[in-house]
Amino acid sequence: MGNGIYDSYSSIAVTWCGCERGSKNQLQHIALNQGVQKRWKLWSQNGLELLKQLELEPWAGQRRDTLLEMLEQFDQRIQPVEQAVKQAAEGNPRSRRLQTHPGVGPVISLATILTMGEVSRFPDSRSWVSYLGLNPSENSSGMRRRLGGISKQGNPFLRYLLVEGAASAAKGDPNLGRMYARLKARKHHGVAKIAVARKLAVRLYWMERTEKRYPEVVRMQGSQSHLVAESMSRPFE
Repeated sequence: MGNGIYDSYSSIAVTWCGCERGSKNQLQHIALNQGVQKRWKLWSQNGLELLKQLELEPWAGQRRDTLLEMLEQFDQRIQPVEQAVKQAAEGNPRSRRLQTHPGVGPVISLATILTMGEVSRFPDSRSWVSYLGLNPSENSSGMRRRLGGISKQGNPFLRYLLVEGAASAAKGDPNLGRMYARLKARKHHGVAKIAVARKLAVRLYWMERTEKRYPEVVRMQGSQSHLVAESMSRPFE
C-alpha cells in the first residue's frame, strides 16, 4: 500500500512542482509589471487577493486568472493523495521515528523508507548520501582534488524533498541553523540548503541505523567516543 501511494504522490508532485514553479514565475512577472513586489508574500491569502484585484489589460487579466486556476486545480488534486501519504506514514513505526527530526514530515519520512529500503544495505552514511546524489562531485588532476556541485545521482524526488525540507530543518535545529546561516553568508543560499540537506540525510541514516529518535541521535553526536559522532564529523558524510 505504501509504495503505491508514494508512487502516485511522487508522480503528481513532480508534475505539480514544475507547473507551480512556472505559473508562480509568470504571476510574479505580472505583479512586478504593476509595481507589486511582495516576493513569497504574494502567495499568502492577502497577496493572492491583491493579485486578483490588479487592474490589467483584458489579455493579461485572462492570463492571470488561468494561472491562478491552474494552481488551485493542482492543489485540489494533490490534497487527497497527501492525506493518504500522511495516514501511511503514521502507521509506520520507522516513519514516525524519522518524523521526530525537525523539518521531516510524513512525505519525507515515508519517501526515505520506501526509496532507501533497509539501512543494512548501506555500510556507512557516505554510501547513503552518495545514493541520494547529495555527495559532491569530484574532479582530480594530478595531486589536486577538487570538489564540485552535488553528483545528482540517485532518486531525484527524494533529493528534492530533502533540499526543500532543509530550510525547515534549519529553523528547528540550532546546529543546522548555524550551518545554514554561515554558508548563506559566505557563499549562497542554494549552497547552504544543499549542505543542510546532506547533513539531514546523515541524521536520517543514523536514526535508521541506531533505531533512535532525533533527540537521542543528537546526544550521540555530541559524544566524541560514539561511532555516530565520529562518522558525522567527517566531511560530506
